Amino acid sequence: MIIFEMVSKIPSMMRRLINGVCILFLLIITITAVTHCRYDNKKNDHHSFSSSDSVWIAPDTNSIPATSEGALIKYGRSLIANTAFYFGPKGLIAHSSNGMNCQNCHLDAGTKPWGNNYSAVFSTYPKFRERRGAVENIFQRINDCFERSLNGKGLDSNSREMQAMLAYIKWIGKNIPKGKKPAGSGVQQLSFLKRAADKEKGKLVYEKQCASCHTINGNGILKSDSAAYLYPPLWGNNSYNTGAGLYRLSRFAGYVKDNMPFGATHQNNKLSNEEAWDVAAFVNSQPRPQNHFNKDWPDISLKPIDHPFGPYTDSFSEQQHKYGPFDPIKKVKDIASKKNPIK
Repeated sequence: MIIFEMVSKIPSMMRRLINGVCILFLLIITITAVTHCRYDNKKNDHHSFSSSDSVWIAPDTNSIPATSEGALIKYGRSLIANTAFYFGPKGLIAHSSNGMNCQNCHLDAGTKPWGNNYSAVFSTYPKFRERRGAVENIFQRINDCFERSLNGKGLDSNSREMQAMLAYIKWIGKNIPKGKKPAGSGVQQLSFLKRAADKEKGKLVYEKQCASCHTINGNGILKSDSAAYLYPPLWGNNSYNTGAGLYRLSRFAGYVKDNMPFGATHQNNKLSNEEAWDVAAFVNSQPRPQNHFNKDWPDISLKPIDHPFGPYTDSFSEQQHKYGPFDPIKKVKDIASKKNPIK
């Protein structure tokens, strides 16, 4: 009441000024609150793709629509997660693969950041691949995995199964702009060691960190129904063959660095860089199905530094191309690329 009486005695001009200041103050507070709310909403929108610095997070499977297209997407996801159920030695559709699942290499059905996920597949394919020496589409990319990592047979591109996997991969990368690769896609490239990767040191790492799941003999552990693996084999007749991407040390080392042993992530590694390279050398020195895919890398000058099969344009041995040290090879390759730039 006292304050009201004091205000009532203020001249009308002054009261209008005070009212104007109060309204302006309230307006500033409102704008700030709305802006902050919008910022928080944007920050929490995990399905958007804003910049190359934003680590990709897969869309929620609960958002798959309850439509015929949604049913195809869900079937595609099941094929990725449970490939052996459909195509393994006891497969429902065919007995045409080694019993591993696609998600043994593409973790969490291709959704884990730095876990060889599918985030950039739909946005970057079709594209020219040096390994094929031609433009490759998504169907060919999927069959590469069937023939190499699953050591099996490719699928008909017109089959419902192939169309379902395409639908799932498209849905996974639906928010990635064409031609873009978000952070967290694929497998990270570790810095090269100054020495060759050491198989004997890698054996010690394997026994300590890996054998409890993949067994001391690298055979993996089958599920109780023996139709699929609980933990996949890392070598032997039922593992990936010598044409698989993980047979390259840089791919295997980057993969295990961010994902192995169980519970490891890109933000919480459990292996050092040296341990990752060494365990890669040990695992990839063990026996496995042989398939060199002789038509790979028709332009041998484009072979990766760690491609383990010749011929090469340099004088380094297959042994060094497989285990390193890689820096001397890279130096020669860099000099050659400067002399003969790709047009």
